[in-house]
Amino acid sequence: MIIIIGGGPAGMMAAIRGAENDKVLLIEQNEKLGKKLFITGKGRCNLCNDCDDELFFDSLHRNGRFMYSSYYSFPSYSLQSFFQSGGVPLKVERGQRVFPVSDKSSDIIRRLEKELKNRQVNISLNTKVSKIKKTSDGFYVETDRGPFYGDKVVVATGGMTYKNTGSTGDGYRWAKAFDINVVKPVAGLVGLKADIPFRDSLQGLSLKNVELFARTEEDTYSEFGEMLITHYGISGPIVLSMSSRINRENKVDLWIDLKPVLTKEKLNERLIREVNENSNKEIHTILKSMAPKSLVEPLLSLARIEAALPAHQLTVDMRENLVKSFKYFPLTYRGLFEENTGIVTTGGVDVSELNPSTMESRKISGLYFCGEVIDVDGPTGGFNLQIAFSTGYLAGMSASKEEA
Repeated sequence: MIIIIGGGPAGMMAAIRGAENDKVLLIEQNEKLGKKLFITGKGRCNLCNDCDDELFFDSLHRNGRFMYSSYYSFPSYSLQSFFQSGGVPLKVERGQRVFPVSDKSSDIIRRLEKELKNRQVNISLNTKVSKIKKTSDGFYVETDRGPFYGDKVVVATGGMTYKNTGSTGDGYRWAKAFDINVVKPVAGLVGLKADIPFRDSLQGLSLKNVELFARTEEDTYSEFGEMLITHYGISGPIVLSMSSRINRENKVDLWIDLKPVLTKEKLNERLIREVNENSNKEIHTILKSMAPKSLVEPLLSLARIEAALPAHQLTVDMRENLVKSFKYFPLTYRGLFEENTGIVTTGGVDVSELNPSTMESRKISGLYFCGEVIDVDGPTGGFNLQIAFSTGYLAGMSASKEEA
């Protein structure tokens, strides 16, 4: 028998695949399966991404190459087919993000539960695992409902964010107990705390088609798209993706390019044209056609230009400073938002400790890890659920009697 610990997407898929060839017990500490899955994508469940294979691997933030075997064992088209053939029609939205047509994550969970039932998977809810021990002929799993014995164990306990959904980091503790290395878990896809010029007047401002830059001691990263200025700093799609790149850094230089599609030269030409066509207007009035109203004062302040300055009095130096304000709007990095607000956990079971072709521990025969508990993660857009489903599928297949 295979014992699978954790009833999230990775654990459920591992159970479904494992039950093709073996008896399976799925243990979940919550009162229902898929508790975190239910709230993903604001309840809509961004199931996966419809991008091509190479883009999938290139998009992952950490250890993308480790995913080759698991992804090809259960790629995006197979995942989509699993749900559509089971009565859950899907749709592809902007950024090739795949959602159920109903926009209801509950439909995704019901499909998984139905397949678990069809495969006769035994499910033990409200069951808290406290310890896993290797025995001479398998594993002993200690729980608050008594012990369970299995030939193989699959750990699919998730990360450590959204603790109210059951992600309490137990899998890391069990891995360490087996002397399996765990890369320090840190919140990923999380907002960034930052000091922002004129933050009070900018709070709530949504910026589209901007580019966020982050420079660390080793590299410079950029993300293009949408972001939001909040009371504590910045959030939104490009900020979340950026956070997973810099969440282990102490010193980070942050800035926003508010006009990334224009070079400095083109932006300078645009300013010259605007000034020539509106030479008698005050400069703050002209800028309202180039930036959100609430950004005008901060831009002028950074450029050391009086808001009431007549446009025809704008000097070359002033114009250069204004271009710089648009292209380099500075933020002072202060760290991550609260750990529990991270959409995923980065870090986890060191992938060098696992066989990528099976998800089995290299040290402990018969022990498998899959999903968010391992050190692989990607951006928003369905990539992290694909990681969970693919690694879960491979772990279940490998742990079952059929060889992977």
